[in-house]
Order: sequence, then structure tokens, then C-alpha cells
Amino acid sequence: MTQKLNTKAVALALGLMWSLGVLFMSMTALASESYLHNMVDFIASVYLGYSLSFGGIITGMIWGFFDAAIGGFVFAWLYNKFN
Repeated sequence: MTQKLNTKAVALALGLMWSLGVLFMSMTALASESYLHNMVDFIASVYLGYSLSFGGIITGMIWGFFDAAIGGFVFAWLYNKFN
């Protein structure tokens, strides 16, 4: 018996989780003076338009959603092919 992953479900789940992760990281960085600011700088170098502002956080969440959703889709698709 082989188990197959639902590629759309994995893509949506990972996209949502990473998008919320970007939100949580951003809110934590906003609440502190230096904690997670190096991570914010790194994410800002990857996701164009991301910054510690309302618009920047929304932009980062959108980039993060699509980044992780595509990665999750490819992971589930490859898993199903090799299974």
C-alpha cells in the first residue's frame, strides 16, 4: 500500500505556515530593539519589498506564502513520484 501526498494541501499548508512565521518574526522584531533584526535583514535581502513596516510585512508574507507553497508543491510532487 502506497501513501500519496495531496500536493495542493501540502503547498497551502506550508505556504500558510511560512507566511505566519514571517508575521510572527516581524512582530517579535518590532517589539524588541535588536532581537531577530539580523534575520529580518536576511529575509529582506531575499524578499523584495519586505521591511519592518505594515506594508513591508504584508509584502513579506505574500512572498513567503508563494515561496513555501511552491517548495511544498515540488516536495509533495517529488515524494509522490519516488514513492
